[in-house]
Formats: sequence, structure tokens, C-alpha cells
Amino acid sequence: GRRTESNRKMDWRAVTGAVGAWERHLWDVAIWLQKVRRPRGATLIDVGTGAGFPGVVLALLRPDLQVTLLDSLQKRIGFLEQTAAKLGLANVRCIHARAEDGAKLPELREQFDMATARAVAAMPVLTEYCLPFVKQGGVFAAMKGPSETAEQAETAARLLGGEIVGEESYTLPTAGERKLIRIRKTAPTPQKYPRRSDKIKKQPLG
Repeated sequence: GRRTESNRKMDWRAVTGAVGAWERHLWDVAIWLQKVRRPRGATLIDVGTGAGFPGVVLALLRPDLQVTLLDSLQKRIGFLEQTAAKLGLANVRCIHARAEDGAKLPELREQFDMATARAVAAMPVLTEYCLPFVKQGGVFAAMKGPSETAEQAETAARLLGGEIVGEESYTLPTAGERKLIRIRKTAPTPQKYPRRSDKIKKQPLG
């Protein structure tokens, strides 16, 4: 009986953890949509999408958005292609590439109205990975934890052709304080960016 009891507890913890994660993702996306208003038919790239957050949820909630999911793992991209097909998401395309390589491709560089990422990387690093994908007038909007600030990304934004336009804090029932940091693309990103991944991590801009 004791073993069954402990299994039940573990299963319940896994379920509540999964529900909490979903709730956090959905709240993040709802706030993102409220703060980052873009026209119908806008293009969006989710850089390092992982399991498809927030890209798949954004594609579901805004069928007019043209969403590109970019990830460096082929296995994840295969899973996301199947998921998009099952959900009937004709507005999603999946691309297998590392962010720093994808941003050098003419068909992806400066081609998007919006870029987003939920990665745990620090803001200067994330900005170098994401801003090169954004066209002039477009926005990179990052979902971050409470310790990150827009100020940390100021130097990176300037070097990459952007400017900070917003930093807003909000509180989620399950995850506590979160932040949405927005950077607008005001000029083309110099060709030398993004640098190689090891350089980006070892020598962050700023």
C-alpha cells in the first residue's frame, strides 16, 4: 500500500507542475498579446522555441499571425511539425537552425515584424540572437524573470540597431513576478552580428 501511496503523490506533483507550467505560459502569452499589438497578418519568429512556447500558443490565439518556430534540435522541430499539423495550424512553419546561423540567411534576416523568446539567457545574449531577425519598425519582445532589466540590454540594442521601448512587470498566480521587455528595431543590424555562439556567450554586448 505504501508504494502505491508514494506513486500517487509523485504523479500528482507531476500533474500540478504541468498545470502550473501551462498556466504560466498562457498568462505570459495573454499579456504579450495585450502589450505587443501588431497588425493582422504580421510575421513572428519564436527563437529557440523548444516545446513551442510561446509560438504555438500565439499561432492558436492569433490565426492571422504567420509564425515561424526556430530551434537547433531536429527532434524538436519534427515534434512541432507534427503538433502544428494535428492542430491544423496552417500559419506555422518550423525551421531547424541555430539562431546565429538562421539570422545570417537572407530569407530570415530582418524579415519579421516580431521576434520573441522565452530562453533563460541574459538579455544582452538574447538580444543578439533575436534582433537580427527583426525588420526595421518591428519589435523584439522578451518574456523574462524579475531580475532582468531593459537597462542590461541597452548597449546590445544600440549596437544591433535597436532601442528599448518598454519594460513592464506583472505578477502571475503561479510564477510570481515576470517582465516583458520590448526593443524596437530602428536601423539595420551590422553584418558582423550575430557573432558565433561561443563569442556571444563569452563576450556579451554591454
